[in-house]
Amino acid sequence: VLAAGSLEARLSNDPIAVNIIGPSIGVENLNRGLSALGWSVIAVMVFMLFYYMFAGFVADFALLANGILIFGIMALIDGTFTLPGLAGVVLTMGMAVDANVLVFERIREELRRGRSVMAAIEGGYKRAISTIVDANLTTLFAALFLYVFGSGPIKGFAVTLSIGIATSLFTAVMVTRMLVILRLERRRPRELVL
Repeated sequence: VLAAGSLEARLSNDPIAVNIIGPSIGVENLNRGLSALGWSVIAVMVFMLFYYMFAGFVADFALLANGILIFGIMALIDGTFTLPGLAGVVLTMGMAVDANVLVFERIREELRRGRSVMAAIEGGYKRAISTIVDANLTTLFAALFLYVFGSGPIKGFAVTLSIGIATSLFTAVMVTRMLVILRLERRRPRELVL
């Protein structure tokens, strides 16, 4: 029929059906992502408190500081949180907890060797720092490659992951160490329960 040059039925400009997809679907998923982030952070914080007691409290404080730093830097650079970006934050929170667990387990090892409390803390941080830096740098390189070679959502994930790696490295090494040493210098306990 098209080859003959004419159509037997008249074409109409009137739409037969209209489907509109509004932004509410994205907002609903973002709210679910924020809810999942919140519940996961709460679950990790409760576990750290029960398993490590005071050290868990310090790790929880560092985790909250890490989250505040991530959201602050994202606000500073005018970043927008998407679902991939929230996934980057969740991964970062896991890495921050992992760094604290490495430090606390190294301190436990030093205490088992019979070292004093302050020597165990110094030795624990010294022994854990290379592992923490290695893991974070490896992840940072992966995030940079994702940013360079990825598309929109992948770049959002890479940006939040990169920011989170920098902040978690700072909080896991500097903030937790400062809090533990400040408390121990005030109380001077002969034993440390981890």
